[in-house]
Formats: sequence, C-alpha cells, structure tokens
Amino acid sequence: MLTITNHTVKLIKDPFNILTGQRYEFILEIDVAEDDELYLENGLNVRVIYTVDESRSGIVKYELLERTSEAYVEFDLEDDEIEVVDAYCKAYLAE
Repeated sequence: MLTITNHTVKLIKDPFNILTGQRYEFILEIDVAEDDELYLENGLNVRVIYTVDESRSGIVKYELLERTSEAYVEFDLEDDEIEVVDAYCKAYLAE
C-alpha cells in the first residue's frame, strides 16, 4: 500500500478552449514499503491528470516517476491504490 506524503498541483491551461471543464496536474510524493514491487531507493512520484467538469470528476491518466531523475517507471497501480490517489485528489480540490 502507498502513502501520499506531499503534493503539488497546478491548473492546466487550455488556451484554445478545446477541453470541457478544468484539468489539473498533481505530482504526488508517495512512500512505498521496501517489500513492495513499486519500491525505489530514490523514491517515487505519481503524476496525475485530474479532470473536473459538470458531469464527472476523476483521474484521466497517471504515470509513475522515479523521484530524483523523473524517469518513467513501467508499473501500474493496483485498483485500491488508484482509489487512494483519486480520493486524495478529490479531497484536495474540495478544500
């Protein structure tokens, strides 16, 4: 299981008004147990594109990045971990 320890968020601007609603980019710093397959010595971030519009809100896509090099990590989160990330993003935007 992962633990989110910190985050940054920014609004993604759509200068051409192509997309409906608003898109946000979250960078979540996560801690993972050493015995987890996601564990990396330098740490792990999750980059999340999150959408909010009239009909829905939620994760559009995410990717895992090694914290210091920002290199892409080819793993997927498990369903319960995706739910944790989604709930975290939703809670932050509700503030």
